[in-house]
Amino acid sequence: MVRIVGVDLPPNKSIKVALTYIYGIGTTLSQQILGQAGVDPFHKVKDLSDAEVVAIRDAIKNFPVEGDLRKEISLAIKRLVEIGTYRGSRHRKGLPCRGQRTKTNGRTRRGKRKTVGLGKGKEEEK
Repeated sequence: MVRIVGVDLPPNKSIKVALTYIYGIGTTLSQQILGQAGVDPFHKVKDLSDAEVVAIRDAIKNFPVEGDLRKEISLAIKRLVEIGTYRGSRHRKGLPCRGQRTKTNGRTRRGKRKTVGLGKGKEEEK
C-alpha cells in the first residue's frame, strides 16, 4: 500500500488518478507532478517501485497539499470575515459568496425544504 502525504492511494488505479485522492491535487497537477518525477501516468499504484514513490513524494513537496492547503484556505476566509468584506459576511452566514442565485437554488447551503403552513387567519376563512 502506497501512502503519500498521509493519504492511502488505491492500489488498483493508475497513479495519475490515484494522486487526485490527495486534497489539492487535480488531474492537471497530477500530470505535472508525474512529469517532474519521471513516472509513467498509466502505471498502477501497486506496480510502482520504491524509487518512483520517493520521486513522487519529492515532487509533491513543491506544492501546498492536504493540511497546509486547508490551513491556508481557512486563514484566507478568516481574514475576509475579520476585515468585514461582503465575501466574508457571506462565508459567516453560510451562503454562496460567488454570485450564485439563492432564491431557488443553493439547497446544500440552506438546508432541506420546509413547507410553510397556513397562518391563523387563513384557516378561519375556509
